[in-house]
Amino acid sequence: MPHIDQPSELLRNIKLKMDKAASLARRDDDIHLIAISKTREVEEIRPLLQAGHRIFGENRVQDAESKWPDLRTEFRDVKLHMVGQLQSNKAAQAVRLFDAIHSLDRVSLVKALAKEMKQQGRYIPCFLQVNIGEESQKGGCEIGNIADLLEKSKASGIPVAGLMCVPPTGVSPTPYFALLSQLAKTHGLRELSMGMSGDFETAIKLGATHVRVGTALFGARD
Repeated sequence: MPHIDQPSELLRNIKLKMDKAASLARRDDDIHLIAISKTREVEEIRPLLQAGHRIFGENRVQDAESKWPDLRTEFRDVKLHMVGQLQSNKAAQAVRLFDAIHSLDRVSLVKALAKEMKQQGRYIPCFLQVNIGEESQKGGCEIGNIADLLEKSKASGIPVAGLMCVPPTGVSPTPYFALLSQLAKTHGLRELSMGMSGDFETAIKLGATHVRVGTALFGARD
C-alpha cells in the first residue's frame, strides 16, 4: 500500500477534494491545478511528473531557468506558470520560459511584456494580479486601477485571461475570493487564479478556474 505522502497519492487526494468542491458548487467546467514547485528540487518535482501531472508554477525566473529546460525536454507537454512578482527587466526570459503569467500588476510591466511578446512572436495569457486586501506589503494593482490596467494590456496586445489574488493571511479568504469573482464579472473576465493549499476548496466553490497548490501536493518540508 502506498504511503499517503507519496506524490501520486497526494495528487489523487487533491483532485478528489477539487472534484468534491466543484460538485458542491454545481460546477462542471475545467479547473486547473497548478503544482507550485518553487523552492522544490528537480528530484521532488519528477515524481509528480511521473504521476502524470503537467501544470507547474514557479515564482522566480532564475529558478525556472535552472530547473525546467531539461525536464521539459523529457516531459514535452508541461505547462509552466509564473506565479511570483515579475521584474520588468526579466520580461524577455519570462515570455520565453512560461506559458502563463499570473502577476501582471503595473503599466511598466505591461510595456515590457508587450514588447517581448511582439519580439518573440509568443503571446502568452496573463492574469492581472489584484491587491485584494489592500495590503501595502503585497504586490498587485489596486482594485480601482483594474479597468485602466486591463485597457492598457489589451491595447498592447497582451491576452488577459483573468484576475489573480492572494488574500490576507490569518482571516477567512471567503470575502476576498467572492470579491475577486465579482470583479472578474464586472470587467468581463472569465478566469480566476485563486486558492492555495489551505483554501483551494473554498476558492473553487467561489469560482476559481486555477488553484495554486504547493505544500499539499509536495508534502511538508522536513
